[in-house]
Amino acid sequence: MISAPSFQQYAERDPKALAIIEPAGRKWSRGELANLTNRLARAFTGFGLVQGDVLAIIAPNCAEYLAVYLAGIQAGLFVVPINWQLAGDEIAFVVMDSGARVVVVHEHVTFDTQAEITELCCNAELLLAIGRQEGLTSLEDFVSEHIAEPLESHVPAGRMMAYTSATTGRPKAIILPPSNGQQALARFMAWHHTIGVALEDDNVHLCCSMLYHSAPLLGTAAALHMGHSVVLVRRSQPIELLQLIEQYQVTTTFMVPMMFVRLLKLEESERSRFSTASLRFVMHGGAPCPLEIKRRMIEWWGNVIWESYGAAEGQGTFVSTEEWLRFPGTVGRPVPGSAIKILNDEGKELPANEVGTIYLRPYTGDRFEYKGDRESTRLAYRGDFLTVGDLGYLNEHGYLFICDRRTDLIISAGVNIYPAEIEAVLIQHPLVADCAIVGVPNDLLGAIPKAFVQTESGIEPGPGLTAELLRFLGARLAATKVPKRIEYLARLPRDSNGKLYKRHLRLRGTFEST
Repeated sequence: MISAPSFQQYAERDPKALAIIEPAGRKWSRGELANLTNRLARAFTGFGLVQGDVLAIIAPNCAEYLAVYLAGIQAGLFVVPINWQLAGDEIAFVVMDSGARVVVVHEHVTFDTQAEITELCCNAELLLAIGRQEGLTSLEDFVSEHIAEPLESHVPAGRMMAYTSATTGRPKAIILPPSNGQQALARFMAWHHTIGVALEDDNVHLCCSMLYHSAPLLGTAAALHMGHSVVLVRRSQPIELLQLIEQYQVTTTFMVPMMFVRLLKLEESERSRFSTASLRFVMHGGAPCPLEIKRRMIEWWGNVIWESYGAAEGQGTFVSTEEWLRFPGTVGRPVPGSAIKILNDEGKELPANEVGTIYLRPYTGDRFEYKGDRESTRLAYRGDFLTVGDLGYLNEHGYLFICDRRTDLIISAGVNIYPAEIEAVLIQHPLVADCAIVGVPNDLLGAIPKAFVQTESGIEPGPGLTAELLRFLGARLAATKVPKRIEYLARLPRDSNGKLYKRHLRLRGTFEST
């Protein structure tokens, strides 16, 4: 078993050290966070929760969120982070499907009626509130009779149980083996250490995404376990991010490419007001990053930008700035302990530079399963290698390149069209704030690309803009890749982290006449 330091050890050694800065500015010491975490862990077990039980959290970013998460892990529970911005029936589905015995709700999460909370969480045995919610037990009252000592070391660790983002259909729970939780965390921290992210060393981690997403939550928890201070954001607004980086001398963070786009859309005069010199390690992932966007970020922030590829089901590759500049567009080579294969539909491994389905063997040693869906789990695996349906290829040096998700692939007259390639060009236009490409049915060609565009503030869409955008694309892409239609939306269906829900756009395209 690989061993690693823990937040508990850091809190015991230096309880007055800074642990968390909340969006409103309140600062939590390690001792304060450990105090609440340990009391919660004891309260959970005192309530009767045992290893393998499920705890759900519905809350915006706050210190209590992390305390609940750390306590659930300490008590051996599966912890389910739920997007508090989901519709009521979506929240109810996750609570019911997960089998959550306890649900924690933040007082700022509003419902139409008080009864709606208990209705949505009707299968839960206990409803807790961060702050005060009528009819719910507050965390403060829940832990009032419990001491602030950690549970005995023999208590098994729990795991996050993330739900897929449901780009198609209902989301599925991803179950990772609790028996491997501590080793997976230790390997995650050891990997970061080998690429220069040291323990403590005055590191400050900026969590600039919502904690209900798996990557930000795992990364933030790992930062605490590595002895780093954590700064939480209320929302990922570009000016706010720059202010926080400068104010708190942030050294590490995780971003999605849309955050890069929004940062670069700022006027040069706005960007130059803030110093980002403290940054040492900026990881990005979660979606394809247009080449020009990444080049501009490297010019701005320097050789501190890394990229990773993987999913909640398993992680696989990473790439440094220097490597990416040698092979622009790559998402890197396997993390030590991982491996990548490109397979065709028959399961045959493909040679370099041939596009196929990406399969990876996670470096953490985990083997996941989709809760209650043995068939989807079986189809995701070939031996020890798993896939989430992404398409790509390895070059002759073993670097991975992503083409697109299989579900996003457009086959037009037998030609494969990758929406990510078109999106990477379209977002470069100065009048485009956001964009997405989906395939829509076509009687002659089978499917054709359609663009959805959100214009910059103050720009009125119309035939003139459409003609300009089509000329812009036509000068940079093959004719088969240029969308035949552009539809303008006031806002694309993204969550607060920048995750795009293409299923909503596909529905719009499916029922239109082509």
